[in-house]
Amino acid sequence: MRLRNKQWAKPLILAHPEMILVRPEKMQGHWQSRFDQARPLYLEVGSGKGQFIVEMAKTHPDRNFIALELQEAAVAMILKKQVALKLPNLQLVLGDGADLTDYFSEGEEGEIDGLFLNFSDPWPKTRHEKRRLTYRDFLRQYQAIMKPDALLQFKTDNQGLFEYSLVSMNHFGMTFDLVSLNLHHDKRVTDNVPTEYEEKFSADGGRIYELVAHFKH
Repeated sequence: MRLRNKQWAKPLILAHPEMILVRPEKMQGHWQSRFDQARPLYLEVGSGKGQFIVEMAKTHPDRNFIALELQEAAVAMILKKQVALKLPNLQLVLGDGADLTDYFSEGEEGEIDGLFLNFSDPWPKTRHEKRRLTYRDFLRQYQAIMKPDALLQFKTDNQGLFEYSLVSMNHFGMTFDLVSLNLHHDKRVTDNVPTEYEEKFSADGGRIYELVAHFKH
């Protein structure tokens, strides 16, 4: 969902270069330098207003997290939280999920220990298939920047996107670690961290789907 522009967003972003990057392509191979210490590195592509990634950073101080968001207004909302919290293991990026191999090292030097896709735009029209974050071109980029056996976690409320993603990942040769058709009632899942949207949708009785998978190397 596209947010309205916020006049305060750009000035806030420009005022905190230590917390947010707008030129992430300069950071290939050097992401750990953005944190107070080196830790396993986790990336969320499409962080929205940031409830998930902020809570993950709070819950897992032994990991470093990057929130990647294309919308200036949305990433500024996360930044406002981070300015108050000053979490040492969270960095923000204003950038495009289609450019990940420009931002992160590939292959044996892959930097990402885990990747999250939460409630991505389903792009339901067939002509928009290439925009879906589980389309093969995106999967190819994730594979390139992720370490061997790093996990990709995908959550959605959209059954069509879930089914598409299941097929897309399977055709790509991924191995599934978890397939959940009703996440909030799945006893196998004990550590779910919800997004803002997820809380509201599930409170109204909506079903949440989840896939956890890894690439074969």
